[in-house]
Amino acid sequence: MKKIVTAKEAINLIKDGSSIMIGGFLDCGAPDVLIDELVHQNKKNLTMISNDTTYPHADKGKLIVNKQVSKLITSHIGTNPETGKQMHDGELDVELVPMGTLIEKIRAKGSGLGGVLTPTGVGTLIEENKQTMEIDGKKFIFEKPLGADFALIYGTKADKYGNISFYGTTKNLNTVMATAAETVIVQADELVDCIDPNDVVIPGLFVDYVVVKNEKN
Repeated sequence: MKKIVTAKEAINLIKDGSSIMIGGFLDCGAPDVLIDELVHQNKKNLTMISNDTTYPHADKGKLIVNKQVSKLITSHIGTNPETGKQMHDGELDVELVPMGTLIEKIRAKGSGLGGVLTPTGVGTLIEENKQTMEIDGKKFIFEKPLGADFALIYGTKADKYGNISFYGTTKNLNTVMATAAETVIVQADELVDCIDPNDVVIPGLFVDYVVVKNEKN
């Protein structure tokens, strides 16, 4: 059985300076309770790996507004003006990565690969200071695997074994991030005894802790 903990207990595990992956595509499938607890505990100097920084008032965006993130690896910042402001003011180190490349870098880490080759970004700023390779006359950029100390992810249902199922598009980056972090914390809407194996998206072997959203945190 996996350890069922409160959001407070889960976030207590994270130290200042940690690297964290946070799931969600904007606010779809984002672990909002875990993020709110990160804000409440005011963890600092975080490296955040995420698809985006949502909006200033929502989930991941709150961490930016509260200036808890010192390094950001992401694909999209356009919906949160505060991210761009901090980047231009030199307060936030932002590494922009094409979305497909970001996902594949994380997948490579979770799969134990040495990296991935992609044509995305060839001839652009993305290529700068990176190793390239030509295969069959086509140029590729070598991208290193990307992991983190923690992954904060969302699941629609979790069972006592840590298996996770999802509703609709809430899967997004949650599924791949679950494979690429040292410690994986899942925020689930509902805890059940056992999920039908046919409905399991993230096997419990990847999950360390489960936080149930509607229980007292």
